[in-house]
Amino acid sequence: MSTRAIIALLIPLALVLSGCAVTTAPVAKPTATHSVSPTPTATPTPTPTPTYNLDDPASFTVVVNKHRPLNPLDYEAGDMVLPGVIGNPNSRLLRAEAAGALERLATDAGNAGIYMSILSGYRSYATQDQTYNNFVARDGEERANQYSAKPGHSEHQTGLAVDLDDGNGCALYNCFADTAAGQWLATNAWQYGFILRYPLGSEHITGYEFEPWHYRYVGTEVSRAMHNNGIATLEEFFGLEPAPTY
Repeated sequence: MSTRAIIALLIPLALVLSGCAVTTAPVAKPTATHSVSPTPTATPTPTPTPTYNLDDPASFTVVVNKHRPLNPLDYEAGDMVLPGVIGNPNSRLLRAEAAGALERLATDAGNAGIYMSILSGYRSYATQDQTYNNFVARDGEERANQYSAKPGHSEHQTGLAVDLDDGNGCALYNCFADTAAGQWLATNAWQYGFILRYPLGSEHITGYEFEPWHYRYVGTEVSRAMHNNGIATLEEFFGLEPAPTY
């Protein structure tokens, strides 16, 4: 055996005898990495605040009360029509949009077994003047002011207000609130754009006694917002001052 071969055999033996071990260092596996870009936060688009015209007598949201007369006082509503579907023995008129909404209301009420008729709708300045003065002659001005409007201050003059009845003996009386029609209206009228204009407990705001038969068309946007937020009067909804007296 050659000297080189002998040396090759002796080297591993020497390593063992000396207590040394040969180990192979583990090879680290590469770790896959990736970066995630944060999703940009979308800037919310602000919801525009609705604007309403409270002064124009032709506006569906005009507010007329003892502090807010119509301008002009002798305003005459346009686009007047005779509502169909609902009983209307005295041929009372309403503005076209309000009449259409009332027809839809009456149709759905009829499907629920509730039937109503119109007691009063549009009144001209002259008619309101006569109506108011008749009440003053009968009950005195202070008492008349609690349930009747002076000419130029009446919602009926806008063609957007309607007095309703169901023929059960409570026409223009508070007991109408307890009739099937009164209860159906109180629950559902807002869906058609109508509000109970002179609710119970709001006399100090509206200036008028409770009138469960008097409904005012304001459009579904306003009626829905009032209903959803539990707001009883137009004065409160629009942030106007109470108008208990002239």
